[in-house]
Amino acid sequence: MKDAIAVVTGAGSGIGQETAIRFAEEGARVILVGRTSSKLERVADRINSHLPEQVAEVFRADVTNEEDVQNLAQFIQKKYGDLHVLVNNAGVSSKSTILEMETSEWDRIQDTNLKSTFLVSKILGKVIADGRINDKDSGNVRDRAIVNVASLSGHKAGAQIPHYSSSKAGVINFTKALAVEFSQYGIRVNSVSPGYTITPLTEEGLKNNRFEEAIKRHTALKRVGKPKEIANVIAFAASSEASYMTGSDLLVDGGWLVT
Repeated sequence: MKDAIAVVTGAGSGIGQETAIRFAEEGARVILVGRTSSKLERVADRINSHLPEQVAEVFRADVTNEEDVQNLAQFIQKKYGDLHVLVNNAGVSSKSTILEMETSEWDRIQDTNLKSTFLVSKILGKVIADGRINDKDSGNVRDRAIVNVASLSGHKAGAQIPHYSSSKAGVINFTKALAVEFSQYGIRVNSVSPGYTITPLTEEGLKNNRFEEAIKRHTALKRVGKPKEIANVIAFAASSEASYMTGSDLLVDGGWLVT
């Protein structure tokens, strides 16, 4: 990924943070996107403090807001003139039964997890596609990729998270549709579905020892995943090492579904 320009949404913590760090280690310039500047700045400082030059910078945006995403695209075009890799990682969850769920909560989860993937892929996808056209004109064609972060819950619905499970199933299938449409531009599109991983979305539940032990019992590898382990797979899918892979979902669940 040397000299690649990459965007990671939801980059302020967890999987997004570790993905941004991994990309920078691989030689990419990384734009950290999210709603909380302080979290993004902390990650950028962590990345830049270990490198001879600054390769990470922050762009505050609500990726459910089309105007914010358009502003992000304009910023990338003005400063970099190109984009090679996009990781749609922004996501939220909550617990509720279907009968008790407020419509507003359903919309909040769907907007953050699925609508944002559509908006960012649509708007930044054009930036990536335009760069591919310029590649052909110059004779220097680079690998370009989108990776959408889905979930094990997109394969098997979790208890009291119907809004989250359905949104992540949507991400998996939207990825396949995007892969078909974007293939004409030479852009690969894949998704990565993490199983139970230590992130801000799961840390509260994992404080319950009974819950953590239940996860271990039902996971072939008998443990919870680490964000860095998911980031490693995202980095593979985003890299030229996965140059013949598109429309695939990479399930990284420690063997949950096979037990």
